[in-house]
Amino acid sequence: MLIFILWINFQLNGPSWTVPLGRRDSTTASLSAANSNLPGPNLNLSALITAFSNKGFTAKELVALSGSHTIGQARCTVFRSHIYNDANINAQFATSLKANCPSTGGDNNLAPLDTTSPTAFDNAYYKNLQGQKGLLHSDQELFNGGSTDAQVNTYSTNSATFFTDFGNAMVKMGNLSPLTGTSGQIRTNCRKAN
Repeated sequence: MLIFILWINFQLNGPSWTVPLGRRDSTTASLSAANSNLPGPNLNLSALITAFSNKGFTAKELVALSGSHTIGQARCTVFRSHIYNDANINAQFATSLKANCPSTGGDNNLAPLDTTSPTAFDNAYYKNLQGQKGLLHSDQELFNGGSTDAQVNTYSTNSATFFTDFGNAMVKMGNLSPLTGTSGQIRTNCRKAN
C-alpha cells in the first residue's frame, strides 16, 4: 500500500497521507469477503450512504473516497446498464461509450473512470459528475439532486480540500478492523506472506 501511495503522490501529483508502518496483514485472502464489503456499481445514493455508514463513514467521506475514481478503469459489464438505461447521463457521453461497449458482448472492454484526465489524480472526477459524465451509476448518484451534491461542488472547485479529505478518509479506512495480537503477520515482503 505504501508503494501505491507514493506512486499516487509522485507520479500522479495526488494527495499524500501518513501510513502507519508495522501493521499486521492477513496470511490468507478471500475474494468473496472482499467483494461482499465493496459497494456495488449500481447502488443508489441511499444504499451507498448506508453501506459506508455501516463501516463508520460519513456521507462526506463517501464522496471523498469515491474521488479515487479519478484513476482506473471499469469493464463494460459494470457500466453497460448506466449508459443504456439511465436518464442521468450526458447523451453525448453515453453515445461515445456505446462505441466501445455494445448492448451485448464486449463485457471485458474497458473505459476510464475519469475520461477527462484518466492518468492524473485530480478533482476532474467531480467536474465530470457535474456534467453527468460519471461512468458508473453509483458515481453519478453522488451528483443527482441529492444530499451529496454540495460536497461534489466543493471538491470540483477546491482540489486542496479534496486531497485533505481524501487523505483523512484513507487513514480512517486503513484503521478499519486492524489485525492485532497474534492475528496475521508483519510481512518482511509486502507482496507475499512470510
